[in-house]
Amino acid sequence: MVETLSIAVIGAPGVGKTSIIRQFIYNDFSEVYTPTRTRYVYRPSVILNGIMYELKILDVPPISSFPSSSSQEWLDLRCRGVRNANAYILVYDICCVESFEYVKMIRQQIVEHREGSSTEVPILVVGNKRDLQRQRFMPRRAVSVLVKKTWKCGYVECSAKFNWHVVLLFKELLGIAVSRGMRQNHTAIRLQGALQRNRCTIM
Repeated sequence: MVETLSIAVIGAPGVGKTSIIRQFIYNDFSEVYTPTRTRYVYRPSVILNGIMYELKILDVPPISSFPSSSSQEWLDLRCRGVRNANAYILVYDICCVESFEYVKMIRQQIVEHREGSSTEVPILVVGNKRDLQRQRFMPRRAVSVLVKKTWKCGYVECSAKFNWHVVLLFKELLGIAVSRGMRQNHTAIRLQGALQRNRCTIM
């Protein structure tokens, strides 16, 4: 039986959430910006340590806050499945401090509203648009130290436009999930097949 890992991808408008997902799955990037208005679900499959997993990737439209209860989650169609996701990718634009503040707020709300969970939920903070490095609002090292040391989250920078570190960020998230015992207690990550070719098979 194939296990499913649900991953919610959250970020402010225009940070490149959908572009990251589409590069990961389809090796595709569009120069035309299309705002995410409704929740969309992608289902690529990967092989992790010889076990196949179906990733249920939720492309979440911009939300004003993380749902604090199940009733709030189900009242807003954009939030369906967000509270019970197995892991989170929080995306910000390295050139936009407001998008980083948004990620900061959402991360704090995730921690507060899921603190009763028996397993600490994996959160990966992703700084997109690395190709615009010279326009960044804060040095990479400073952000990395804050996210890793203070927030206790994973941190990766990528460029969805040039498909740089896109596969790496998903590999990093799976590594965090495994190390925290979400699934089997393995310490090594090995992504095979379609993922190594920078693509995934849609089931």
